[in-house]
Amino acid sequence: MEATGGTRDFLEGEILLFDKPYGWTSFDLVGKVRNFLSRQLKVKRIKVGHAGTLDPLATGLMVLCTGKATRQVDQLQAQEKEYVATLKLGATTPSFDLETSEESQYPTAHITREKVEECLLRFTGLITQVPPVFSAVKIDGKRAYKHARAGHDPGLKAKTVEIMEIELLDYAMPLVTLRIRCSKGTYIRALARDIGEDLQSGAYLTALRRTRSGDFYVHNAFTFEKFRESFPALTGKTSYNQ
Repeated sequence: MEATGGTRDFLEGEILLFDKPYGWTSFDLVGKVRNFLSRQLKVKRIKVGHAGTLDPLATGLMVLCTGKATRQVDQLQAQEKEYVATLKLGATTPSFDLETSEESQYPTAHITREKVEECLLRFTGLITQVPPVFSAVKIDGKRAYKHARAGHDPGLKAKTVEIMEIELLDYAMPLVTLRIRCSKGTYIRALARDIGEDLQSGAYLTALRRTRSGDFYVHNAFTFEKFRESFPALTGKTSYNQ
């Protein structure tokens, strides 16, 4: 459901588009939406699921499903995604984003715009990537990031993903901004790491925003506050319970 009017039945099932803010986990957003709907609809609990996790430091589109629409989660999650990512070249962090501090620096004097564009071509198509150790992948029933934070190597295995397109939007060394179309399961942080290595340097994410998932776009999404404000119009009510 886009951020527009119309009476909706959340208990029966709706697809909701949200723009996740910086710093929230995907579960934060799901929990806030579930709790808000439960209060407004005066039910003990309403089923809410999401079709694709975003890291806490990423922003942008999350597709949430309520009620019977949660049956569509797997189908929606399988659709291709689009991101805008900003990478800092010449350094790395353990998490490959700003969650952890820079640990190593690398030369960048040899990097040119042309070399970056040539590099991006090598990452287009089917590629293999090892997920970041600071990720939600489960190893022996435990999230990889919990192993990593305990100082253990979770031993993650490479997997095949597809990058349909990478476009260089901005080149302002040491920062480069990319638009990426990719398959389900692609880790953009891992892609940043691998691009840095391919350039014989280092790289990590300084910003990441999901702009599209399948046929859903972030410019049609609710912020959580806008959803709260719009709720009476969406349900045909005149107000909502604070």
